[in-house]
Amino acid sequence: MSKTVITTAVLVLLLFLISPSTAEIKSLTITSDTRPMILFEKFGFTHSGHVNIAVSAVSVASAAEPKLSLFGFFLLNEESLLQVLIEIQQNPSFCVLDSRYITLLFTFIKLSPPPLASFNNSYTVATPNEFSLFFANCAPDSSVSMAVHTELFNLDSDGSPDYLAAGQTQLPSLFFLFSIAYLAFFAFWLFICHSNKLSLHRIHLLMAALLLMKALNLICAAEDKHYVKVTGTPHGWDVLFYIFQFIRIVLLFTVIVLIGTGWSFLKPFLQEREKKVLMIVIPLQVLANLASVVIGETGPFIKDWVTWNQVFLLVDIVCCCAIIFPIVWSIRSLRETSKTDGKAARNLAKLTLFRQFYIVVIGYLYFTRIVVFALKTIAAYKYQWVSNFAEEAASLAFYIVMFYMFRPVEKNEYFVLDDEEEEAAEMALREEEFEL
Repeated sequence: MSKTVITTAVLVLLLFLISPSTAEIKSLTITSDTRPMILFEKFGFTHSGHVNIAVSAVSVASAAEPKLSLFGFFLLNEESLLQVLIEIQQNPSFCVLDSRYITLLFTFIKLSPPPLASFNNSYTVATPNEFSLFFANCAPDSSVSMAVHTELFNLDSDGSPDYLAAGQTQLPSLFFLFSIAYLAFFAFWLFICHSNKLSLHRIHLLMAALLLMKALNLICAAEDKHYVKVTGTPHGWDVLFYIFQFIRIVLLFTVIVLIGTGWSFLKPFLQEREKKVLMIVIPLQVLANLASVVIGETGPFIKDWVTWNQVFLLVDIVCCCAIIFPIVWSIRSLRETSKTDGKAARNLAKLTLFRQFYIVVIGYLYFTRIVVFALKTIAAYKYQWVSNFAEEAASLAFYIVMFYMFRPVEKNEYFVLDDEEEEAAEMALREEEFEL
């Protein structure tokens, strides 16, 4: 595969896959890297944007003495991407550093002489837009080693730096408000559980733990983003964020699976196949959490970043599919039971409940995996926070509906039915069997 094709693929893949970085002050070491293009960060700038770049201990290994002008850093926005790709395709030997559609920051010509081989400078980005910071290596069969320190930020009205991208600076407040909502939800749920002790099941305690973990996860996310906004680094809040995120996701999938199987509501035990679902989902979530940490804490400059993204997406899809099966099994089981146990109305009510729950889960997964991704893709860089708001609003709505459907109440509308409803249910079941 030619270097031109590789460069084109890298540009297209990375610019459309990545989201803006979490921490905008980064220090990293690149060792013997032969990639023609390395994407460091993607950042939304306002009219007062700044880029600080410091490189040191730079060395180039090549069979022939390469031109230092073939190595350098530049900024590229998505609007100019197509023009750059056309230039590369029209001229196989074209170096992207020569393109008039990029914002060239510096080439290795400006490096101090060895043994330091370093460079440090600050640049102003006066044009509001979302730019990606790249390093380009246009010398064939050469590798580069260097230590790189980058700082990307905008200036607030008071002159202080804001290290969150233009579309993310609202996230600390957004996450904090949602954490307050979940804490209030948690307190209300405890009140409901305390008021209905006779109807309380073990699943309700797991649901309470899920609400608490979600609230703590959002608090850590808010603090994480706040510290990044002010200082450029999360100061350890990212560790707590990943811990609570892992616990929260495992609890969420576990609660959905347990509710879907009817555990604690319909029966006090799990069948073998249902246990296998949990044994599959939980280890997969460990792997997904590991991939999430790698994606969040490193960045697209590492060689296996795209692979970790693919692992995360694949595992997430498998888990989403796996948690649907227990709900389908419960629906099928209730349909079969309704034909034999003489409690048509009760089983029809349960069947209706689990069908509704199935629809709610499908809707939640569809919205958070597809619609939210679409919003991230099509929204202007200044409104990237909208996708986060949509995701959290959808999650809160899902939690409210799920908790309402399976709340601990003495007279649940699904399980307490009179004789007339029993007869009507028998007719409904016969009609349903006839249609099937």
